[in-house]
Amino acid sequence: MADILITGGVLIPVDPERRIIHDGAVAITGDSIVAVGPTAEVMAAHKADTVIDARGKAILPGLIDGHAHAGHGLIKTMGGGRSDLWYKACEGAYTVGSTEGFWHAEAQLAALERVRFGVTAGVSLLGGGDSVMRTDDPSYGEAHCVGAAAVGGRSVVAIGPTRPPHPRTYARWDGDRRKDFPVSYERQMSTCTDLIERCHGANEGRTRIALLTPTLRTEHRDGMAPDDYRDAVRQTQEVHALAKAHGLVFTQDGHGRGSIAMAQEMGVLGPESLLSHSTDLTEDDFRACVETDARIAHNPSAIASILGRCPAPELMEAGVLVCLGSDATAPDRSADMFRHMQQCMHYHRTQFGDPSWLPPGKVLEMCTIDAARALGLENEIGSLEVGKKADVILVDLRRPHLYPANMPEFRLTYFANGNDVHTVLVNGRVVLRDRKATLVDEDAVLDAAQAETERLVERLGLRDLLATPKHFWRSVRDPDQVREH
Repeated sequence: MADILITGGVLIPVDPERRIIHDGAVAITGDSIVAVGPTAEVMAAHKADTVIDARGKAILPGLIDGHAHAGHGLIKTMGGGRSDLWYKACEGAYTVGSTEGFWHAEAQLAALERVRFGVTAGVSLLGGGDSVMRTDDPSYGEAHCVGAAAVGGRSVVAIGPTRPPHPRTYARWDGDRRKDFPVSYERQMSTCTDLIERCHGANEGRTRIALLTPTLRTEHRDGMAPDDYRDAVRQTQEVHALAKAHGLVFTQDGHGRGSIAMAQEMGVLGPESLLSHSTDLTEDDFRACVETDARIAHNPSAIASILGRCPAPELMEAGVLVCLGSDATAPDRSADMFRHMQQCMHYHRTQFGDPSWLPPGKVLEMCTIDAARALGLENEIGSLEVGKKADVILVDLRRPHLYPANMPEFRLTYFANGNDVHTVLVNGRVVLRDRKATLVDEDAVLDAAQAETERLVERLGLRDLLATPKHFWRSVRDPDQVREH
């Protein structure tokens, strides 16, 4: 006797055989899958009190976002597209401007967006910008973990120290009163170990902690004070060692132009290492990826992919594992992995002037089974197979932009979007039904996000960053956004 049967849909399980079953079913008991196959066979072997009719829908494994940033959900569009102004908002928010309420509200908003778009698991760095992580106290990370978990999805929350020199100034708020204080590297590391103890494996295993350090590039090696650079290398090695000791993912953001080769020299690359962006790689960078089995999180919709190119197809041809990431919702993106799959295909086909690159099935693998492997979770999620966790999404195919009803595997990757997701299960629990979240009040999440954003804007005096830019209309280029490559 199963708990849930999902029947009658176009089943695309991304299993080892890469089957497509046009009248397929999945049986679920507890948090796990107990049968996958043709509807007649599964229903003959399993009965259930709850039967979900998937006729007219596709049944897929939950999508996985390999790289995003916590906090960005309340800062998107600030600065009107100017990166310098947006980074200013990030730096202020993630050090001196945010409260536990901010991190809880943003986590719920981002988690709700993910679930609504069929993203059942994702990486979230606890901050962003240039080495700005909210790791002065574990209360902020814990607030994020609690908020995200309440929506029902899975989170891999990445935390770690900021780049030297230390100490760095952070602030706490008591109402309207701000209290600044210095934060050392040691304190940030203590925050990391506290959050590993408090949150890793919590919420039925849906919450996991990863560790991160700032990426060290040639400009840091050449421009930092020698003692600061030596400290940065040592700290990177210490954080990596801590990740390996606990069996955690070790991640770094913003690699490119020689930095992966530098990381290899530091001894911090391996299958536990997940490197984001990885644009304009040198031959040494490319070789380091191949030799160490480091994994790459490719973000084709990110600004970094405008300023440089991640050679994702070439890396995959060389045997490097590459997953797909959204880079979060700010300044100008979304958590919709369908959007990023489509962007990925067009991005590289344009680069080669050749539409044969990256067939749709490959990009679907990049945000399902390949992403699960990149996170070390391939035995739990990423495909619909017996024994794996029941992270399942149903995509409504009876939509004008998804008809006629032939070749559904192509229609899903070429034409679907996150708003076509109808039902989502995580760990065998329905967390989205008929496009509505089941575990949280969506209006309450939106209202809390708006209120916390307003508080942040007032605390940091960011009201001017919300004004419509003067070149929004009539201009073919905004000179305020021009930047050197």
